[in-house]
Amino acid sequence: MSQPPPPASADARAEIKDFLTTRRAKVTPQMVGLPVVAGHRRVPGLRREEVAMLAGVSVDYYTRLERGHAAGASDEVLEALASALRLDDAERQHLVDLARAVTPTGRTRRRRSSGVGRVRSDTQWILDAMAMPAAVRDASGNYLAANAMARALYSHMFVDPIPDVAAEHPNMARYVFLDPRSREFFVRWQDGAEDLVAMLRLDAGANPTDPQLQALIGELSTRSRDFADLWARHDVGYVCRDKKVVNHPVVGEMHLFYESAAMATTPGLTMLLYGVEPDSASQEALRLLSSWAATELAQTDDAAQPAQC
Repeated sequence: MSQPPPPASADARAEIKDFLTTRRAKVTPQMVGLPVVAGHRRVPGLRREEVAMLAGVSVDYYTRLERGHAAGASDEVLEALASALRLDDAERQHLVDLARAVTPTGRTRRRRSSGVGRVRSDTQWILDAMAMPAAVRDASGNYLAANAMARALYSHMFVDPIPDVAAEHPNMARYVFLDPRSREFFVRWQDGAEDLVAMLRLDAGANPTDPQLQALIGELSTRSRDFADLWARHDVGYVCRDKKVVNHPVVGEMHLFYESAAMATTPGLTMLLYGVEPDSASQEALRLLSSWAATELAQTDDAAQPAQC
C-alpha cells in the first residue's frame, strides 16, 4: 500500500533547510567584513554562529531556523536573515514564502495561481493584433495563448513537438529540458536553463501545494539530470535575462529583446512581448519569419483543422 505524500509543511521545512544552507555557503567572511583567522575553515561560506551574529539572533534560534523550524518567524527576523546572507529581492521573497508555508493558517501569504488557466478571447485578439511575437503563459511555463509570430518563433513547441514533450499546452520547461533540439535553438542554452529553473523554484515556494506545478517539477527531476542538478542549487529569480539569442531552424540566428508583464485582469498569467533592434540582421530575420508564418505555417494550421461538413 503506497504511503501518502508528506504534508506541505514538511516539504517547506526541508526547503528552508536547503535554501538557508546553500545561501550560507555562498557568503564568505570577507564579503560581510568579518576577520578571517589563519587556518582551514571547515565550511565553504559562513558558519552558523557568524550568520546568527550578523542577523542579531541567538545561535540556537538560527540553528532552529536552518533546520526548517521557521513557523512564526517575524518579518523583522526574516529581513535580518536576508541582509546577513546578502539575499537579492527574489531570494528575500522566497525566504518569506517558505516561512509562511510552515506558519499555521491565519498569517497572510503571497499566493498566485500557477496551474493551467484560461485566456479570454479579447486577450487573444490583442495578441493577434501585434506584429511582433507575443504570448501568454502561466507560472509553470504553459503557453496558453500565442499569436502567429510567437507560434512561428517557437515552432518546435507549437507546430512540431516531439512525442515525449507534446501536450495540450506547450511548456517551455519541458521543451528546454526534454527536447534535444532546444540546445541548438537557444544559443545560450545554459543561461536560459538556469533562469528557468530559478523562476520555477520561486513559484514553487509561493505555491507549495499547487499539484500541477509540483507534478511538473517531479517529472523534470526524474527525466532530466540537467534539471535535477540545477534544482539542487536552490537558486531563485524573478525573470529571465532580457535578451535571447536563438538559432531558428528556418530564418537562422536572431537576437531578441523581450518584456514580461503580469496580467492584472488575470492573476497568475504573464504576457511576453518580443522585439528586435531596428535595422539589424535580426529585424530582417524577423521579417522572413513573418513571411513564413503567413505561408507555410498557415498551411500547417489549416491542415490541422478538422474538416467542416
